[in-house]
Amino acid sequence: MAIKKQARATKAQATKQFGVLAMTLLVISAMFGGGVFNIPQNMAQSAALGAILIAWMITGLGIFFLARTFQILADVHPEMTSGIYMYSRTGFGKLTGFLIAWGYWMSAAFGNVGYAVLLMDALNFFFPPYFKGGNSWQAITVASVIIWALSIFVMRGVKGTSVLNSIGTVAKFIPVVVFIVVLAFFAFNHHLMGSDFWGHLRDNALQDKPLGDIFDQVKSTMLVTLWMYIGIEGAVVMSDKADGRTVGRATFLGFIIATVLFVLVSIIPFGVFSQGELAAMAAPSTASILKALVGPWGGIFINVGVIIALLSSWLVWTLLVAELPWACAKDGTFPEFFAKTNANGVASHSLWVSTLVMQAAMLLVFFSNNAWNVMLSITGVVILPAYIGSAAFLWKVLATNCYPQKARFSRAGALVTSVLATLYGIWLVYAAGLSFILVGCAIYAIGLLVFIRARKEQSPDQPLFTRNEGLLALLIVIAALVGLWMLFTGHLPQVYQPS
Repeated sequence: MAIKKQARATKAQATKQFGVLAMTLLVISAMFGGGVFNIPQNMAQSAALGAILIAWMITGLGIFFLARTFQILADVHPEMTSGIYMYSRTGFGKLTGFLIAWGYWMSAAFGNVGYAVLLMDALNFFFPPYFKGGNSWQAITVASVIIWALSIFVMRGVKGTSVLNSIGTVAKFIPVVVFIVVLAFFAFNHHLMGSDFWGHLRDNALQDKPLGDIFDQVKSTMLVTLWMYIGIEGAVVMSDKADGRTVGRATFLGFIIATVLFVLVSIIPFGVFSQGELAAMAAPSTASILKALVGPWGGIFINVGVIIALLSSWLVWTLLVAELPWACAKDGTFPEFFAKTNANGVASHSLWVSTLVMQAAMLLVFFSNNAWNVMLSITGVVILPAYIGSAAFLWKVLATNCYPQKARFSRAGALVTSVLATLYGIWLVYAAGLSFILVGCAIYAIGLLVFIRARKEQSPDQPLFTRNEGLLALLIVIAALVGLWMLFTGHLPQVYQPS
């Protein structure tokens, strides 16, 4: 018996493969995709500097409380590995937990295809016009090869993936830091920053035009900042590979480092170019800015950084996209097929299915343009319930007096954190637009078929849905039909297209 206990302890210890540094780099890499290199144009597109500063204050506080939520939950419920769905499952039922997991999984898979499209577009800078738009046949072919190559690499084990990700994360910091230094110390003019602080003036020479109400300007930036921070939950998703304290520290450190860099990259360019000039910049706008200041090498330097950033983040999300279905299958949330692992301890079946989903989506890119951009934005919005569910679960833990008395974080602090994180999530839903949430319900509706399969495996003699679950499923199907009708009849408003 002692030998068996020791063996189990050794095995459990072996699964804790990530330390604070490796986990922090994973969180940062998950957030630091190609989008960071186009923040100046994305933020300036519909907002002036004053509104952007307000937006970052709102976002910074909101994401802070969201990160603190993950930190607190990792501390009080360390047994809930892959907590991004387990929190909702424990707090609000099996179907809710499944829907959170399914939406997050689809968002991750489609997001990886987004990385593929952006990577091909970056390659087009060096090999025009073969990869133009990221959806030529050459782009689809190369991207498909990379999708399978990354999956095969991840199949070899988590440790090798962690080492390569750490190298890639450090490497992609270099062009961001160089960009900030060049602008801040060699080109910055603080007088320019106040030229049209609130976006109310028209200046044809600077391409400035009135941008309207400040509230609408702030609201227009919310999907941009949402895309920047998707991945902050990376440590939580991979919490099976580290202890609770490591998960909490990595989440918070990743938030601090990413926020400082995001704000600097989006704000400093206003001391070099006007809002109108920044809004008209070609993607990636950091390359256009640096090229204008230092010559052609600036564009080359940034585009190389974009490629490194995309490959590094893509690698992390290949790991994450396999982790969640595997964790879900272990407790019956997903069909048991997804629980299979290979000799290296990697969720092989989950990864292969995820890769097939990504490959199918890649083929969809070939046949679509605007529709694909809408779907990519919708899958980003679909991740919001995972954030809201986690914050609401912490709220429920406190309301039901289940919060440990000896927790590292005070009960009052946890309550404030949970309430504000929940309100921030609801604000993001409002800023994103209800119409895209309705279309996103189509993704959830498809997932109901997988839920039914898992329910049949776990409880073959029980009804497929309880009364409350049946009502929720019906509402999702109705919302999906309404959303799809809006999509195909052209009733959806213009959506932010991530770059």
